[in-house]
Amino acid sequence: MRYLPLLWAGLFRKKTRTILTLLSIVVAFALFGLLQAVEVAFESGADAADAKRLLTTARYSIIEPLPMAYHRRIEQVPGVVGVAYADWFGAKYQNESNAFPVFAVDPTRYLDMYPEFTIAREQRDAFAKTRTGAVVGKRLADRFGWHVGQKLPISSEIHPKTDGSLNWEFDLVGIIDADDPAVRGNTDMVLINVAYFDEARQNGKGKTGWYIVRIAHPADSASVSEAIDTLFANSRAETQTETERAFQQSFLSAASAIITAMNIMSFVIIGIILLVLGNTMIMSVRERTHEYAVLKALGFSGPSLFFLIAGESMILAVLGSAFGLLVTLPAVEGFQKSLPKGWFPVFYIKPETILLACIAGLLVGFIASIIPIRRILTTRIVEGLRHVG
Repeated sequence: MRYLPLLWAGLFRKKTRTILTLLSIVVAFALFGLLQAVEVAFESGADAADAKRLLTTARYSIIEPLPMAYHRRIEQVPGVVGVAYADWFGAKYQNESNAFPVFAVDPTRYLDMYPEFTIAREQRDAFAKTRTGAVVGKRLADRFGWHVGQKLPISSEIHPKTDGSLNWEFDLVGIIDADDPAVRGNTDMVLINVAYFDEARQNGKGKTGWYIVRIAHPADSASVSEAIDTLFANSRAETQTETERAFQQSFLSAASAIITAMNIMSFVIIGIILLVLGNTMIMSVRERTHEYAVLKALGFSGPSLFFLIAGESMILAVLGSAFGLLVTLPAVEGFQKSLPKGWFPVFYIKPETILLACIAGLLVGFIASIIPIRRILTTRIVEGLRHVG
């Protein structure tokens, strides 16, 4: 604490330079936080995947339907503890810009498969008992002003009714949500009762899009997947089964280059700010070489000088990273609101990102001080006293 006045005096010897350096660090760490938030948005589906869930789709194309009758045979596979299924509805509400996922599901089986979703018990029961029932994600309900008890008119892009119309109407009986922010993005959907859907649609009766399979032990995922696919080998509708995470990552593979580039850019930004802070510290210490020589002559030890120089650097880095993160939190919220609805259902700063930024701030501050510290410690008192800043 006794060195604190010296630290502050050194920091604000050149106020303009210190403020500009601090602002540079703030901007750099704010950009770092935003890039990490975008990465979270891309990877949220895979991160929220359950290790005990498998997805079974048609072997050659995920858009090919599978018979609903498969679920009873899949249930008999050793290691399987539950089976649900879902079909893509392809929907819009009012106009083309209001598109969102709609899935035709067995209410009880599907909600049992996703215990991370929250829904009131009476609403869950109503969904199971109401043939024309539908439940929606809370964020979708808030977005469109929907409420339980109303009629929900939805247009399908691929499923006409038996009368040829693409306009469907459901009874909104429940709202689903999730406590985990990473899971909440996966609730931006509408679930409809498959019993009514299969009866009222014109084509594809008795078929579904894919199966969700819950297994007892994650370690059995490979053997169970193989057993399911073997069960339907050489049939007219062969299957491909993989973990939920692997399925999600297959969609992310197309964006893997973007994610890698964002990761690289995140750390390039940290590297650039390291150079900026290092340059600031080198100039600052060079200007005060004479003063440090006087301190050495007065008996200041090497560790004391180390503390003075590293302290200045780390104060700048820590303050800059802290303010950068504080700026990032409202910036992320504003950025998400400015984007078209549905682009990034999940967009937030993970606690891991905050921890990483704090560690990066400390490391940047320390590393940036190494060269000026070495210069001062290796400069003889006589040479330092001759130096003119």
